[in-house]
Amino acid sequence: MTIEMLQAMTPEDVVPLEIGPGCFRRDLPGPAGARMWIVDMEPGSQWPYEDIHGDQGEQVWIVSGDLIEGEKIFEAGTYLCFGPNSSHQPRTKTGARLFGINVRDAK
Repeated sequence: MTIEMLQAMTPEDVVPLEIGPGCFRRDLPGPAGARMWIVDMEPGSQWPYEDIHGDQGEQVWIVSGDLIEGEKIFEAGTYLCFGPNSSHQPRTKTGARLFGINVRDAK
């Protein structure tokens, strides 16, 4: 690899998009066919709508804070793999930073 092929950044280099009250997404560059992102959720916030996944599901790593799915609390360092055609509406008590990947459906 040559250095010209490297793209480096910190999350703060990417302008956040407000998804809803206390929920912000930063879209990251990545390979074709995949969407990579960082989500920051403020303490006490909830994703503003049901997040519905396609054939490939969704993969999320909790970088910091906690994420609540249903009645289960997941802490920083946890990797969540949502299956095909799943859905959820996460919330957080302490706030959270998430790193996630959505692979586009093969349709």
